[in-house]
This record gives sequence, C-alpha cells and structure tokens, in this order.
Amino acid sequence: MIELTKTGIDGLDQILNGGIVTNSTTLVSGNPGAGKSILGLQYVYNGVKMFDEKGIYLSFEENEQDIREAAESIGFDDWQAFVDSGDIKVYDKQVLLRENDFTSSLDLLLDDIQGEDYQRLVLDSLTMFQLFFENEQEKRTYLLKFTDILRQNELTTLMTNEQGAVFPDTDIGLENYLTDGNIYLIQTPTESGVNRYVWVAKMRKQNIETDIFPMEIEHGGITVHENASAFSMMSEDDSPI
Repeated sequence: MIELTKTGIDGLDQILNGGIVTNSTTLVSGNPGAGKSILGLQYVYNGVKMFDEKGIYLSFEENEQDIREAAESIGFDDWQAFVDSGDIKVYDKQVLLRENDFTSSLDLLLDDIQGEDYQRLVLDSLTMFQLFFENEQEKRTYLLKFTDILRQNELTTLMTNEQGAVFPDTDIGLENYLTDGNIYLIQTPTESGVNRYVWVAKMRKQNIETDIFPMEIEHGGITVHENASAFSMMSEDDSPI
C-alpha cells in the first residue's frame, strides 16, 4: 500500500488520485508568474493547517518578509503564527546564500531536517539553487545527494523550477529525470487576461490523471478544476503565441 501526502489543494489531490507519494520529490515547473511559489506556499501552509504536518520552506529568491507578505496576500493568514510556533521553518535567501557554498548551506539545514519532526519541504527554486555549481555534473551530483537526504529523513518535497518555454515538452532538463514526479503549471495569454492550466506529467508508483486541467489562483490559493481542458500540448512552432 503506497502512502500518499495530500496537498490540500482543491482539485489537485483528485487528479493525483489521493496526493503525492510520501517521501518523494516532485518538480513543479512553469514560466514566470505561473503560480509555482504560490503552490509551494500552499502546500506547506496546508500541511500545518489541515493535516498537522510541519514544513520547511527554502527560498533562494526572497527574504523572509517577502515570503510572509506573499503568503498573507493570498489568504494564508496564519503563516506568521505557524512560523513563530516552529510549525513552519523558513530559510530565506539571506541565510541560504550567505556562504555562497552549497555544502555550508546544507550543513545549516541538516540539524532541522534530521533533528525535528518535519514532514514537508519546499525548495524555491532550482533555478537559483544551480547558481552554486560550476557545471551540470556538479549540479547533478549535489541534487542527487540532497534528494537522498530528504528521502532518508522522510520529507515529502516540492522543488520549483523556472520553465523557459510556454509548452513544457519543448524544454525538458536533467532535473526532470532526477525527481519522482513532474507537475507543470502553464499560463497562456488571452485577449481578456491569462488562462492557467496544470499538467501532472509523471508520478512514480501511482496512477494519475494525465490530462491538462484548468486552474485558478484566487484569494485562498490555487484551485484545480476537474473538467479536463481541450488545450493541447502543441509545439512552440504550432503555437499562436
């Protein structure tokens, strides 16, 4: 029987057929503004609010005040209370980038990862994380090491990643193959605004709905709608944008 960790995000757990495999690492990719950071915040926040599961939030892009303001602006009103109580542990860019060396940053994290009862972790984002490393081989080595440490310590992890292409099948990197699951957040401009979609492309050890589903970002966070979209995964050359 495979144990699943619910995200608590309306509609997403349904298309995941129950949630994310516990102790796995899932890559959440999308172009700028697609909702990656919001999904990460919501995943950690819901863990405490809905499931009594503590979380760690690592941000290589924002400081702690920015993270708090982003969480509260989307309706996660108890974010700071959870941080103050220790239910959510935040490491911001000022802490993680202080030494300019991933080994030093990793040592900083290990005490909390190994010594406390945390169940969820978000790394936002791999795009900044990879700036620690001089080449692809070094990045791959440390990413494998880091994901192994997370798994050994029974953390169910989301990692966000900047996706250059609007259509994800045109821009697949090495990190997609090193993680247990791939979720793509897609946004396409329209005359009246932006249409948003979620596509769960891969989840090891579980059956998933692989259609593309419409999603919205409103006060309270992300909602995924269960009616599959007619949107197709066309190539960039075929795309009208």
